[in-house]
Amino acid sequence: MDAWSPPPYRRHSRQGLASQSGSELPRYTRRNTLVHPTIVREPTQHVFSLSDGRPRPWLVLQLPTIYEKEKINATLELHAEKGDSSIQSIIAMVRGRLITGPRSDETVTFMTVMHPIWARSADTPRTPSPSEGTSGSKLFGDCVWSFSIPLPKTVSVGKSGSDAQFRLPETFSERELGASVQYDLTIHVSRGKLRADSQIRTPFGYVPSSRPEQPSMLRQLAFQSGVPAPGPSVDPRGWKTLSLCKAKGTLLQNCPADVHCSLSLAMPLSYARGSVIPCFLSLSSRDPQALDMITASDCINVCLQRRVGYSCAPGIEKKKVAYQESLRDFAKAAWMPSATMQSDPYNRHLEGEIRIPKDFRPTSLMDHFSISYSIILRSFNVPGLKYANSEILLSEPVDIVTAYARTPRPIAYAPPAYDPLSRENDFDYN
Repeated sequence: MDAWSPPPYRRHSRQGLASQSGSELPRYTRRNTLVHPTIVREPTQHVFSLSDGRPRPWLVLQLPTIYEKEKINATLELHAEKGDSSIQSIIAMVRGRLITGPRSDETVTFMTVMHPIWARSADTPRTPSPSEGTSGSKLFGDCVWSFSIPLPKTVSVGKSGSDAQFRLPETFSERELGASVQYDLTIHVSRGKLRADSQIRTPFGYVPSSRPEQPSMLRQLAFQSGVPAPGPSVDPRGWKTLSLCKAKGTLLQNCPADVHCSLSLAMPLSYARGSVIPCFLSLSSRDPQALDMITASDCINVCLQRRVGYSCAPGIEKKKVAYQESLRDFAKAAWMPSATMQSDPYNRHLEGEIRIPKDFRPTSLMDHFSISYSIILRSFNVPGLKYANSEILLSEPVDIVTAYARTPRPIAYAPPAYDPLSRENDFDYN
């Protein structure tokens, strides 16, 4: 064996399959790595307080971590030692904001939810409290309120008559980008004219709930049985095969080495973060040496590309400014020889998977801000072969969602590919 050859790997064989050519990718053992037991998440409580130099905080807000489909449940504690007649009202306000620049007109508040907690006037709605000091026209002693605020599933953004409905996007912020999506809860204590108002404001994370449609029945049966899912030739309804493309290249001897590429993606084209995107790639060429060099190296570049687009001014002003766009490749596919289609010197068939990081932000659209994804196939970069560097041969839009389909969990088969991706989102909303 050549000193630079990769070590041999074992793989579960299927009955009736012939052994693969030695020029193809090494064999790996298929493993079920995405079937997890159900984890019960316990709420995490965060406490925020105002002391104003006093030995004891006089205003305390307790806010648990907020998960998808849940209301904002919080507890507010106020300590009025000998009675505080200056407080006129206490209001809780939840906001969702889209920020695309430092100026005030580059911030769009797409959601505002007001919740009254206490007011001096008995005719104004109040949040029920077990504390006796909250029943009168001024607060006295230790006052406690527990309140719950539901969030809307969609919001309307735009001028009257042209409002558009958008689903709430997930919290988003990255150091390299000038746009962010932020949510915060503010407790505002309003006082009289001679006293300054007080407030506590804390950011929190919001996670929308989105699921893909169900995969094909054959794929579901494979997941349920823990066996490899069928490829496009066996389950054509479970795959979308993209248009055939050609990578034009030459060997070092200037001999033509064109390769025809056919890429298939598992249907539906919507995938839960933390899962995998199954891929199937067929390569054909009149030059077997070119196929050997491609399949024996790590040069097949199929990856998940994220596109973040936004304009720096909202509303009608966005037409006057340049549209900002950020493209970034993530999660390169890992490949194995196909277990369902036999390769030959002029045709190679590979099965691949793209592992989606668990912290990926889902596909979203909010007015002049969007996050979208595509699967792209780039031209090959092989020593000894010349192809157009980084040329995109194929591109197909896909959706990233936050939850699995209500079917058996997907099974990961391919070995993990090297990916220098660190955490995508640096914003710590806790």
